[in-house]
Amino acid sequence: MELDLKDRDWLSQKINIGEEVLYLTRKECESVGLSIDEIIKLTEDALVAHGKKEYEMPAKIGIHPLPEVFFHAMPAYVPSKHAAGMKWIECFPKNHERFNLPQTSGLLIMNDEYSGWPLAIMDATWITAMRTPAVTALAAAALHPDAETFGMFGCGVQGTAHVEFMPHLLKNLKRIYIYDVREDAMDKLIEEVQPKIDVEIIKGRNPEEVVKNCEVLCSATLILKTPLKVVKDEWVTKGQTILPCDLNTYWDPLITKRADKYIVDSIEEHELFDKMGYFPDGLPEIYCETGEIIAGLKKGRENQNELIVNSNIGMAVEDVVLGREILNRALNLGLGRKLPL
Repeated sequence: MELDLKDRDWLSQKINIGEEVLYLTRKECESVGLSIDEIIKLTEDALVAHGKKEYEMPAKIGIHPLPEVFFHAMPAYVPSKHAAGMKWIECFPKNHERFNLPQTSGLLIMNDEYSGWPLAIMDATWITAMRTPAVTALAAAALHPDAETFGMFGCGVQGTAHVEFMPHLLKNLKRIYIYDVREDAMDKLIEEVQPKIDVEIIKGRNPEEVVKNCEVLCSATLILKTPLKVVKDEWVTKGQTILPCDLNTYWDPLITKRADKYIVDSIEEHELFDKMGYFPDGLPEIYCETGEIIAGLKKGRENQNELIVNSNIGMAVEDVVLGREILNRALNLGLGRKLPL
């Protein structure tokens, strides 16, 4: 195999591969200057590569020190982006009440694809917070491009980013409904995002009101093995598009079971979660993967009466593609600290 070393030659001019590694904090990752539109495009590139099977990405493996938590190792390689690396991410839902810490933390390691040596260690929480709403926005635009209403359950970091990202691709949006069990979280989201978008943000009085007023719906709450069934099956009607980021947690499983199309970002990962017990009522029949829709390989919505559920739990291809662009920009800008190996 003949190696294309142009990319590695560029890297070796910026960092001494095999001798040092670049460390980037969250603030430094944020400061490389990626716009929302650029993040969406990079995420789209990752999804297209996944849809076309131009990647390597084993399903997540993890450890579970407590019943409600997980650590996940997420490696991936996307050749077209020279992006090879692994995210090590943790989710501890009770962190806020126990330690006044966010529930999610993580690091991303980027590697040289030809020698294997680490190039960078960087914060992964911001990357996760950015690529997740980018996936949802891309899926919404592909499955329900003319939607005028969007509903968001969960107003934390993910929910806030979703509300900001969605108008970038859903150009006909007129109203965004939000709901969280914490009133202050809804108020904070509106204070932060409303000045940035032209779409009206409305606080939902309850989940039922949000469901019944929105064509496209998303949830970013907790990931639990036992479904909370907050959204009832009888509230959901034909023609809606549901985009959960929290597996099977927030929605009555009957909704997914009767959906005309059940789409997932990764079949392998959803099957793994099923084996781990996150689908106690069984994993629904899967129509296709999100990347296949984005790449134009599979049809999305075929008529206005279809009920579509698209579960996106996050894939490492998205993380490493975004991480590689952050690394490139950080090296050009002289950000971060070079640590000896």
